[in-house]
Amino acid sequence: MMPRLRLCVLAAGLLGTAVLFGAACLQLPHFGAAWHPYADRAVRAALDQRTANTVSSVNFDQRAFDTLGEESILFSAVLGTVVLLRQTGDERRVAPEPAEVPAVLRRYGRIMLPVTLLIGLYVIAHGQLSPGGGFQGGVVVATSLHLLYISADYLALERIRPVGLYEAADGIGEAAYVVLGAAGLLAGSAFLANFLPHGTFNTMASGGTVPLLNAAVGMEVASAVVVLLARFLAQALEIEEEDEDEPAVQG
Repeated sequence: MMPRLRLCVLAAGLLGTAVLFGAACLQLPHFGAAWHPYADRAVRAALDQRTANTVSSVNFDQRAFDTLGEESILFSAVLGTVVLLRQTGDERRVAPEPAEVPAVLRRYGRIMLPVTLLIGLYVIAHGQLSPGGGFQGGVVVATSLHLLYISADYLALERIRPVGLYEAADGIGEAAYVVLGAAGLLAGSAFLANFLPHGTFNTMASGGTVPLLNAAVGMEVASAVVVLLARFLAQALEIEEEDEDEPAVQG
């Protein structure tokens, strides 16, 4: 496509987007108005589904299919990273030297790793009750494991991070979300419908399928972040080109 034709296509697309955006803005309520149709419906739906955290209700009750798309984007990113950063024939792995870490930093890591891990699991498990959920808690869980890299060394991180298991857990988390969605069809409802008993409001046994979907997302996100960082750390610290002494960092 010629550069001039590309600019014409771009201009047409921008013009169409601007027209649609302007038309949508004309239908918005005035700033500071008391009429909030989406917020009112979201809160009402959360109460009906016995989900105290309205954001989780929106994510998994009202737009669960969109949430599946967001989770799938991360899953695809991990898959692409695994393929692109795999070891090639002209590269070799060299174990990095143990790092010298100050004693105070080691003590800090030993204390904060289990605390951070517990917080991440808490955020995932209570996603239907309080701010948080699978996405946020999954990142915290993955971060807790990498505190060992900061407070000890890369070799210590490798001992608690078998990448193959996390790759499998990433796929299981993604598949679990889809299976829960299909279970709604088997229950005679819609895909990703909240078909389980909603339980008692503001208790752990509430929200129907929301806690299960949160757990699936938490597993997928935590595993995905671990695998992503594992691949990038391996490129930076382990993999060298055959004919060079210095590690080759590939982007």
